Amino acid sequence: MSTALVLFRQDFRLADNAALTAACRAHARVLPVYIHAPSEHAPWQPGAASRWWLHHSLQALRGQLATQGGDLHVTAGHTLDTLRTLIRTSGASEIHWNRRYEPAAIACDTALKAALREDGIVVHSHAGGLWSEPWTLATDTGQPYRVFTPFWRKLRTRLPNPVPLPAARAREWLCLPGSLPTAALGLLPTLRWDIGLEASWTPGEAGAQELLEIFADDAVLDYAKGRDLPARHGTSRLSPHLHFGEITPAQIQRILHDRAARIDARKRPDLEPYLRELGWREFAHHLLFHFPQTPEANFNPRFDGFPWAPADDALLARWQQGRTGIPLVDAGMRELWHTGWMHNRVRMVVASFLTKNLRQHWRHGAHWFWDTLVDADLANNTLGWQWVAGCGADAAPYFRVFNPYLQAAKFDPDAAYIKRWLPELAPLPAKVLHEAGKHSALLAARGYPAPMVELGASRDAALVAWGTLAKH
Repeated sequence: MSTALVLFRQDFRLADNAALTAACRAHARVLPVYIHAPSEHAPWQPGAASRWWLHHSLQALRGQLATQGGDLHVTAGHTLDTLRTLIRTSGASEIHWNRRYEPAAIACDTALKAALREDGIVVHSHAGGLWSEPWTLATDTGQPYRVFTPFWRKLRTRLPNPVPLPAARAREWLCLPGSLPTAALGLLPTLRWDIGLEASWTPGEAGAQELLEIFADDAVLDYAKGRDLPARHGTSRLSPHLHFGEITPAQIQRILHDRAARIDARKRPDLEPYLRELGWREFAHHLLFHFPQTPEANFNPRFDGFPWAPADDALLARWQQGRTGIPLVDAGMRELWHTGWMHNRVRMVVASFLTKNLRQHWRHGAHWFWDTLVDADLANNTLGWQWVAGCGADAAPYFRVFNPYLQAAKFDPDAAYIKRWLPELAPLPAKVLHEAGKHSALLAARGYPAPMVELGASRDAALVAWGTLAKH
């Protein structure tokens, strides 16, 4: 009776799982395995919010397997050594996994595959959680894309037929002794700062499907407009589920197309704006694959000489804690701390404030988001921060500085979002909160800090700094 081992990493689902499906089709027995080896992700080991999600995602996957009479064999240690032990114990002749795309993961998997094949083990790697592998698209001159629109134009014509694989079932799930309880991995915090995360999210494949159904029934109908309004649930909120592989772009595409097909053509939603956002995720992975230095280095080397302000721990702490005195910025940072997520429109505003009004290096923001976001994804995080800072691929020009007051007035006109996350300001009129710099005394009476910088003056200083770079 042949046995295959399936190694789970960022693909915690049973449906549309190429590695799991291939193993179940070719072998009588399947051993699902998760090996906890965070040091192999250095220097980008999962942050605190990601570890919280990982714990619950593993629990959800174990629950799904249990309904089929199986379990996920959970262990910790050096991946290659652990796999060799499991192979000897199980008698597995093949290993299947879905590919990962971060630089450290690619290096790890390349070395793993070479070592295991030397051992005589057949290793199959499968396409993971993207529409298209990052190395398959190139410009007409054979170069990687640096601009999103032509990248999306080509990818859009190559989207696969959205017919995901059904949930995989093994003829027999192999269970070995010695599997660890998920809690033994130490992923959850000892101090309970995660209450807000628990109230906001349901990690796992079922949670992803539920969010997709809600989005397909409601928000997608007005996505082009609703996605910019932080007080509304106008986005899919599927980003953490995508990062942990609890759902795939193909599944999302299929469900949305199927749902739209049932609607009268005159009322049918335009899916393009949302699919385009998934395209940005693909573009981020394309860039990270071809430019693996960018999580720490400027994509545009001209910015290597940019005069960032000296790192200021006290200033950074006020930004991190939502005490800048700028209501929209503080609302976003408090939403992030409480829920592990932030609305995308607000992400751009808080990033612009940090990198331009405070002129702190974009890496400070990227590292904070990495630790606090449940959807912390190296490709997306890098693209997003460098885009706002002006030093990335297809970036907003540095002189584009988001004005938090104008952004709030346009996208949070009733200040509902601000009042939700800054309850001390809830009794005040929206107009006051949209012009907070003019009403510092009134806000101070409610215990709210004065603005840490004057927006106009700090914008001018940022443009002067950019001007010195532009001369070189």
